[in-house]
Amino acid sequence: MLQNIKELYGRSLAALDGDIGHVKDFYFDDKAWVIRYVVVDTGSWMTGRLVLLAPHAFASADHFGDVLQVKLLKRQIENGPSIAAHETVSRQFDEQYYRSYGWPVFWQGGRMWGMTGDPLLLSPQPADIAVRQAREPSGDRHLQSTKELTGYPVQAADGPIGHVADFRVNARSWSVNGLVVETGHWFSGRQILVSPGRIENISPAEKKVFVKQTKADIERTGAGDLATAGDETGGSAA
Repeated sequence: MLQNIKELYGRSLAALDGDIGHVKDFYFDDKAWVIRYVVVDTGSWMTGRLVLLAPHAFASADHFGDVLQVKLLKRQIENGPSIAAHETVSRQFDEQYYRSYGWPVFWQGGRMWGMTGDPLLLSPQPADIAVRQAREPSGDRHLQSTKELTGYPVQAADGPIGHVADFRVNARSWSVNGLVVETGHWFSGRQILVSPGRIENISPAEKKVFVKQTKADIERTGAGDLATAGDETGGSAA
């Protein structure tokens, strides 16, 4: 099942022993094109504290229901690593975060979630962990905020084509299957789905998304990539 990210903002979150707030944002890896963290607004429960939940925290593949179920106790979330608003999520934070919950880390393995294509709780062997840790760079993750990127102009090889309106996400693997781009007058006001493979770069400095194709290429293929309401995603593209 595919889902539009915009429909998930504000969705309530429930831990095993009570409500913990609502969805504020998502951080996705712009190299692997997968959601790494859900940003939680805890309201009055933990005032002033930003909480990140990894996909491993969610109960099942249908976690995109009216209430998102989290398989953690509130005290586990309270005792987990915290991060300030707008602070960079570094590899060091990732390590501390995943270690605190005892989850397998996603950078140990060649697949989207390390050893698997979905965020499953599989434990790699210690020897394999040591080898992969030695090979893995220690730099920051390539994380982007879906809310921050919404509204970014999208630039083809030969000119602007519109702006980012939404993100299409796989409800099982948490992969980002494409950007929903509002084309405005250029393409009759239609929304098109731009797959990650067509995106050359996301530039926070320029606040733009760059696409490899020309406008003519997009016009030729765009009719097959229309992001329309009532399609197979089960959600609206608006």
